[in-house]
Amino acid sequence: MATATTPAHGTYDVIILGGAQMGASVAWWLTHEGFDGRVLVLDRDLTFEKATTTHTNSCIRQQFSTEINVRISQFGAEFVRNMRDWMGGDARVPDLPIHDYGYMYLTSTETGAATLRSSYEIQRAAGAGTRLMSPEEIAAEYPFYDLDGILLGSHGTRDEGYFDGLAMGDWWRRQSRERGVEWVEAEVTAIGRDGDRVTGVTLSTGETIGCGMLVNATGPRAAVTAVMAGIPDLPVEPRLRYTWIFKAEKPLDRRLPLTIDPSGVHVRENGGGTYLAGCKPHDDTPPAFDHFPMEDAIWQDHAWPQIATRIPQFEAIRVTAEWAGHYEYNHFDQNAILGPHTEVGNFLFINGFSGHGLQQSPAMGRGLAEWITHGAYRSLDLTPFAYDRIPANRPYVEKAVI
Repeated sequence: MATATTPAHGTYDVIILGGAQMGASVAWWLTHEGFDGRVLVLDRDLTFEKATTTHTNSCIRQQFSTEINVRISQFGAEFVRNMRDWMGGDARVPDLPIHDYGYMYLTSTETGAATLRSSYEIQRAAGAGTRLMSPEEIAAEYPFYDLDGILLGSHGTRDEGYFDGLAMGDWWRRQSRERGVEWVEAEVTAIGRDGDRVTGVTLSTGETIGCGMLVNATGPRAAVTAVMAGIPDLPVEPRLRYTWIFKAEKPLDRRLPLTIDPSGVHVRENGGGTYLAGCKPHDDTPPAFDHFPMEDAIWQDHAWPQIATRIPQFEAIRVTAEWAGHYEYNHFDQNAILGPHTEVGNFLFINGFSGHGLQQSPAMGRGLAEWITHGAYRSLDLTPFAYDRIPANRPYVEKAVI
């Protein structure tokens, strides 16, 4: 299908800015909720070459420190496992299994252990399959770890692992197009505003397109988009994250949970005899939007030594692929910002997911589509993520951020 570069109409009921995972989710869920209006998705690059979604590690977990985030990922897992049913039984839709190896949070401090214990109580009360494990219990089940200094582990036993999130997003885009959502590759240079409402967008071609509601799904660029609408200080910015795929000379004899080491380095099973590792840079400040450097020293002097210390069998490995990507970091409280602005009521946020957006995209897209279509959240109460907590300086902190 040829990529459209000009909208077919001069006005739309909903314009979604950003067509990667979150924008695609909102677009598809609007069709599922029976929204009766024109919907336009605008993205500056529909190949998503540099999008957060494209650089994802595509994982899902239930281990969060707030109940609503556990519930959100539980629905995400349910949607992934039953995606074909959700998409009307479309025989073209693939099965998307969740490769359940679980997350293994390891801590070496009493403070960290207390956090794991308090989060465990929240997770278990919500029905998650988390278990706390002593070093002895971890060693008995996963003897490849060197657990020197480890006080406690927290492991998820179901609906935690890897899934093909890119395929999920592709099908949201495909079905939403087939159901009448218009997708256009174009750059927005301005957002019109009249008092307490946005009126539309101006494209780089000079064309102005009107709208009833405007959805900000622009990922790490969300704050820039908000400023265009006269909304300053949205606490969302890009953060650089590194990923490596490697093969081990001596592969493990069992599956490797996604292990979050106290150093901040994480490593997991990747399939086919390969493993995936990741970490943040030493200088974890916002990079330029087009800056994706790979720093060899981060791998050689930090990530690999930490991995090999925790899993001695990984002392002899070979990196087969590597990349740097951005994620949208909410530096206010590391949680999503969802729903309308407090003063500009038709400007809607779906931003700030701080590394857990892909797994939350089914529930968050559904919730915002419910709000647009019905005027309220119907499935999950997502009001804790409302924008009003930001000007009120009322953070809703998520502690389980990688």
